[in-house]
Amino acid sequence: MLAPKRAKHRKQFRGKMRGKSIRGSVLSFGEFGLKAMEAGWVSSRQIEAARRALTHSIRRGGRVWIRIFPDKPITKKPPETRMGSGKGDVAEYVCVVRPGRMLFEMSGVSRDAAHEAMRLAGVKLPVQAKFVARSEAV
Repeated sequence: MLAPKRAKHRKQFRGKMRGKSIRGSVLSFGEFGLKAMEAGWVSSRQIEAARRALTHSIRRGGRVWIRIFPDKPITKKPPETRMGSGKGDVAEYVCVVRPGRMLFEMSGVSRDAAHEAMRLAGVKLPVQAKFVARSEAV
């Protein structure tokens, strides 16, 4: 699973997810992509599940790029713990995704195969996403 090797601060505030994604919103590497349509947190487990769905669907053909990385620590308090006594321990890492963010890219496969693979990967994610192609994006 993806996680940062080291971080400046161990725990972070939750933050806001306002606005659209400015960086990482265009196809940079592949011919086809999966673009987020809404804001949300995508965990490292969900990214891995989507990646597995992509690679399984295209059967070792083509190339896949993961355009997001989970670098935000999410803390959880243990069950049946009373309120207070500080912030909980880091439980997982998530990536903050805003509308317009390119999540995955792919090349080296046909359009139909890429569309089906991206659909299967999109089902694994907690945000609505749409399939985009380089020919349409230009």
